[in-house]
Amino acid sequence: MRKPRDYDAELKALDDKAKQLKARKVQQLGELVVACGGDALPLDQLAGALLAAADTSDNAAKEVWRKRGAAFFQGSREDGGSNRGSARGASARDGGAEPAATKPGAA
Repeated sequence: MRKPRDYDAELKALDDKAKQLKARKVQQLGELVVACGGDALPLDQLAGALLAAADTSDNAAKEVWRKRGAAFFQGSREDGGSNRGSARGASARDGGAEPAATKPGAA
């Protein structure tokens, strides 16, 4: 005869795993904010930039942001993270989360 499954224990294990994954995601997002220099911004400004990025339907701006993010991650892998300072300076010069399409003179 087979041993009955303990559904309560399995459910608890899955719940614990989900909590661990959520905690890791939150930690990684915080590390990303710090690596990109977002920790230097006031919280309301950072939240506003993230909300604007999440709410935008401008696919061209999203593609610009995607390429810029990919370049950031590629640079931080190649040189062991020493590119972070230049990425932080570039984001301040370029206007941070502002889409390139809304800047004067952008196509």
